[in-house]
Amino acid sequence: MASVKLGLHTIRVGNIFCIGRNYAAHAAELGNAVEAEPLVFLKPTSALLDEASAIALPDYSNDVHHECELVVLIGKGGDNIAAENALSHVSGYGIGLDLTARDAQSEAKSKGHPWTKAKGFRGAACVSAMVPAARVDDPQRLKFELRVNGQLRQSGDASLMLFPVAEQISYLSRVYGLSDGDLLFTGTPEGVARIQSGDALDLNLFGQVSAHWKVA
Repeated sequence: MASVKLGLHTIRVGNIFCIGRNYAAHAAELGNAVEAEPLVFLKPTSALLDEASAIALPDYSNDVHHECELVVLIGKGGDNIAAENALSHVSGYGIGLDLTARDAQSEAKSKGHPWTKAKGFRGAACVSAMVPAARVDDPQRLKFELRVNGQLRQSGDASLMLFPVAEQISYLSRVYGLSDGDLLFTGTPEGVARIQSGDALDLNLFGQVSAHWKVA
């Protein structure tokens, strides 16, 4: 069963929604335009990876990138959720990695194909334990970082999101519908880079939760 930990509870995960290009500086570093509405893609639940397991790089890629992100757990699903009510549907927050096989993604984009092979391989959705939403007054005030082998790689400030968490939830509920247990990867800041065997990745959602992964 694909699941995450929320306090002492094990929560079964439904859909895994991801938002691309949600920080202007990250879009710029990859030469991508800023979107007028959230750019949504999906990961299969088989991509989930907790801290108990090492990251296994796919054999078809030589350029897997880390993308550190604030992750949101939906506790109460719904359709057509108003942005002003959206945060009441959140049960937890965590920190995670949207791993991306950048070479596979570039090849797919050049052919007009979907990105699934680049974004959905086993272990491509690394997620920490979740902290209860009641501990977070305002997700847009959260800050986070990723260090690889002790060196700072990414520094995130949720206030810089182009589409805040509440807007993302409202949009997803209107277009797709949200279910209890859905996860939302909210976008990555600049600083994405290649990881390789032996790397140690330390993630920190300041004041809330930290997580660690080793690359096999």
